[in-house]
Amino acid sequence: MATETERATLAGGCFWCIEAPVEEFDGVLDVTSGYAGGHTENPTYREVCSGTTGHAEVVQIEYDPERIAYEDLLDVFFTVHDPTQLNRQGPDVGSQYRSAIFTHSDDQQEKAAAYVDALDAEGGYDDDVVTEVEPLDTFYEASEEHQNYYEKNPDDAYCSIHAQPKIEKVREKFAEKLAA
Repeated sequence: MATETERATLAGGCFWCIEAPVEEFDGVLDVTSGYAGGHTENPTYREVCSGTTGHAEVVQIEYDPERIAYEDLLDVFFTVHDPTQLNRQGPDVGSQYRSAIFTHSDDQQEKAAAYVDALDAEGGYDDDVVTEVEPLDTFYEASEEHQNYYEKNPDDAYCSIHAQPKIEKVREKFAEKLAA
């Protein structure tokens, strides 16, 4: 009998910089770039980039929980972005680039909140962790041009400067958990 898949929805800056590293993992079946956490229905990329929709750029990850645990996805997420930057990641500024975890269940809500609390308690950062944890209301899929962006545009300057180092970091830190 096939395992039932689960979903995780994460926001940590530009969705291209989360999508590409997460796709490396065994047990990750699909990663879809999109938007969540705002008030505008069916927002466009331009609308979200304007910062007026309330949405964050997110990736929605479909995964096999028998091959990769939710906590492992959180480990990756907190490895590839800075959870202490309020409404920004590196050069990308605005609430659409905030650090957030949009949960799909009470179990995810508890695990994500505990993870964020533990990060803060460990004191491994110079500043407080500002990652929001809230239940997912609605996920809006980004247009096709934003799906698998790094894979389709590996020579894009933004990807070379921002996504590639995150992929390399993941390959080094999580080598045993990557897809063959």
